[in-house]
Amino acid sequence: MEARKIVDAVKDAVENITEPTVPGVPGSGTPSVEEPTTPREPLPPKGDQGTPKSVTPTGFDTKAPPTTRGQQGAFLTTSQGARLRDTDHSLKAGPRGPILMQDHHFREKITHFDHERIPERVVHARGTGVHGTFTGYGSAEAITSAGFLKKGAETQVFVRFSTVLGSRGSADTVRDTRGFAVKFYTAEGTFDLVANNIPVFFIQDAIKFPDIIHAGKPHPDREIPQAQSAHDTFWDFVSLHTEAQHHAMWNMSDRGIPRSYRHMEGFGVHTFRLVNDAGETVLVKFHWKPKLGVHSLVWEEAQLIAGVDPDFHRRDLYDAIEAGAYPEYELGVQVFPDTPDETFAGIDLLDPTKIVPEELAEVQPIGRLVLNRNPTNFFAETEQVAFHLGNLPPGIDVTNDPLLQGRLFSYVDTQLTRLGGPNFSQIPVNRPHAPVNDMLRDGFHQHAVHAGVAPYKPNSLDAGNPFETDEKSFADLPVRIAEAPKIRANPVSFDDHYSQVRLFWQSMTPVEKEHIVSAYTFELGKCYQQAIKERQLRCLANIDPELCAQVAAGLGLPAPAPSEGVALTEVAPSPALSQIGQEWPPDGRIIGIVVGPDGADGAGSVREAVQAAGMLPLIIAPAGGHAGGLVVQRTFNTARSVEFDAILVADAPAPAADALPARDAKAGAAATVAVDPRVRLLIEEAWRHGKPVGAWGDGVAVLQQAGISDTPGVFLAESGPGAFTTLQQFLARHRVWERFPATLA
Repeated sequence: MEARKIVDAVKDAVENITEPTVPGVPGSGTPSVEEPTTPREPLPPKGDQGTPKSVTPTGFDTKAPPTTRGQQGAFLTTSQGARLRDTDHSLKAGPRGPILMQDHHFREKITHFDHERIPERVVHARGTGVHGTFTGYGSAEAITSAGFLKKGAETQVFVRFSTVLGSRGSADTVRDTRGFAVKFYTAEGTFDLVANNIPVFFIQDAIKFPDIIHAGKPHPDREIPQAQSAHDTFWDFVSLHTEAQHHAMWNMSDRGIPRSYRHMEGFGVHTFRLVNDAGETVLVKFHWKPKLGVHSLVWEEAQLIAGVDPDFHRRDLYDAIEAGAYPEYELGVQVFPDTPDETFAGIDLLDPTKIVPEELAEVQPIGRLVLNRNPTNFFAETEQVAFHLGNLPPGIDVTNDPLLQGRLFSYVDTQLTRLGGPNFSQIPVNRPHAPVNDMLRDGFHQHAVHAGVAPYKPNSLDAGNPFETDEKSFADLPVRIAEAPKIRANPVSFDDHYSQVRLFWQSMTPVEKEHIVSAYTFELGKCYQQAIKERQLRCLANIDPELCAQVAAGLGLPAPAPSEGVALTEVAPSPALSQIGQEWPPDGRIIGIVVGPDGADGAGSVREAVQAAGMLPLIIAPAGGHAGGLVVQRTFNTARSVEFDAILVADAPAPAADALPARDAKAGAAATVAVDPRVRLLIEEAWRHGKPVGAWGDGVAVLQQAGISDTPGVFLAESGPGAFTTLQQFLARHRVWERFPATLA
């Protein structure tokens, strides 16, 4: 009886512990151990989930709740609503007989299953989508009539982040370009800003797009390597087609492996034309600036994550939103005079392989984006969302950038195959939030029930409807096109393929340069053909001799001289291109707190302080369940350093019961050490990747034994709160950069 009282008391104490909300709850309900048998209506979506606004295929706001499009009723039915009593057994001729052809339920169920998948995107197949809200600042009203940019105007958006080369099942943390596509559901029609996290592209003309993608994709004979550029066909192409060198340099930098989508810039790449209410025009480049700053992974960290958690970026974004750490970005524009030559400071604004340094044209903020709702259904929203650069509201127009011009055709064309016909704009996530009267009719998957008898202009049978108007309408600007012969060529200003690549290299800090050298050496080292390595080294020699020499040394090859006629231009570095040197808010960072089986003094108060600071604390203990009254989120078996932005060690736990090499390879030395070796590995990896590491209490000895207690970014505190106070100072810089030795100037 006494034992029962003790058990009940412990149970009550555990149930009364107030725990921080840890993201990752799979559903809105609480499951029971036994299978539920009492019929009930479908559960609502989770609190962090949203759906596309409920509008009809023609843009009418139904004001219906989000659950309207979800499943209805408590009972299983066919697609036509007939209730079913059994979905576990096919209709047979006796218990051991063949399935009967008349089994309409089996045929409906299996036929729909056989057709669940649609073709993945040719590029940007691996994507992550979320809902959000954009608010205009009003600062763009002088340069554009676009209503969604007016002061205080709020617009719902859907954002899809993505990689470029990998398939839908590839890893998130590969070295690649990232997409940053935003669908603005404006009251004047949909605006799609289809951006990347790199401001330049591999090619200057869209006719080369199949070539660069065929070169970057897996080799066609073996379908490997997946989701990476470290192979012969990619470097064969970019070393021959040297306009690709600028984009390749960005990819070889830390920009190619972002820390998360929350820490990633976005660039519209192209130059657009804006027109204001007076008909005046300017040229602009669009920029997305993350509130948390631009941060990246280090290469070993990215490789480990690809194996430990290939969904790392997707999980990070969804968990941040679920935890209330909503990602924020500012939309800004670089503004240039709309001159006949369409150049600025000697830079051709129609060349998508060039940037305009921010020191020459500052980025002026014009609005704020907050991502605050996860999708309710990944396929219906993220997989079916369709972007198109031709979705332009009044006040925004395109330019003659030859890459942009080709994309205007390609984006519509690809949806016809992926989404089964011309009515993809009627899929809920693609429906505009403005009235639609387009006279387009019929076709596959037509959801609208059109009235009227005269879908043509002019007509009298429908009383002339719909009518053309100049009021708040999109207008193709009367840009003068000079008389010229038909010719397949680029302007001479497109011919410089190296000076801006040199600008990027010269703008990097020594640490970032080391990472670029390492990336080139790794990627070219994975190529089989020696000639391709030598050709790319020639390109690097045209960018910077030191870069070329360092990569050549890593490949065991001689460093060539710059090509004849290529001058190494002197450039003024652009500090805006570097990711190092500023401080940023640590919102949403993940802090691992190592405790023993009985917890640790001060761990609870540190956990509360971390959560109060807008970060996510995760308790790491020898086993699951509870440790000294703290709910355990990670065990020594399941935790890996790459999941955390910083580690705090509050105890020196002995090897746990599962610290056996046969069960966990990370525990190989468990029998010979006093502290669980997985804790030591956790700390050493975090240290090697430049993350802050701190300790108090018994945890101090762990850092001292690891031999890192006197190194930069490692701190020993007298208490848990003191350790967290010190930690915050380091987190603002993202990493402890002093730990990365640099030999380059």
